[in-house]
Amino acid sequence: MQEHRRDQEIKTRIALMITSDTRTPETDETGKTAIKMLELAGHEIAAYTIVENDAGKIAEAFEAFRDVGSIQVIIMSGGTGIGGKDKTVDAVTPLFDRRLEGFGELFRRLSYEDIGIAAMISRATAGLSGGKIVFCLPGSRDAMEMALREIIIPALGHMLWEINRK
Repeated sequence: MQEHRRDQEIKTRIALMITSDTRTPETDETGKTAIKMLELAGHEIAAYTIVENDAGKIAEAFEAFRDVGSIQVIIMSGGTGIGGKDKTVDAVTPLFDRRLEGFGELFRRLSYEDIGIAAMISRATAGLSGGKIVFCLPGSRDAMEMALREIIIPALGHMLWEINRK
C-alpha cells in the first residue's frame, strides 16, 4: 500500500475539458470544483475548455490537448451516460492506447454508495493515449468531486511515476 502512495509529491500539468451544450465558464460549477481541488493538491491547470456535445469536436479538442507535450493528464467531464447526447466516451476511447478498466469499476462502486443503482448507467472510464493519462467522468459536480477526492488525486502521483519510468 505504501509503495502506491510514495509518489504523492509528483505534480503535473492537467488539461480539463467539459462537454456541454449549455455551460459557460461562468456557470460551470463542475469545472470550477475540479480546478480548485486540483490546484489545492498542487497540480497546474494548463488548459480548460468547454466543448459542445459533438463527437467530432470532442475528439478534435482531445487530440489538441493530447498533442501538448507538457500536459500529462486530461480530465474530461460530461458525455459519459447512455443518452443520445452522451458522446465523450465514444469519441475518445478509440484514441486510447490502453484502457484502465479498474478506474471505471472503482468509480461505479463508489458512485453506487452515493446514488444507488443509477451508478450502473455511467460509462466513466480512463485510459492512456499518447503517453497521457485520460479520465472521462460524468458531468455532475458531485461525480467530479468524488472521483478527484477518492481516486484521481490519491493515485495520480503513482500513475505518473509508472508511465514515466524507463
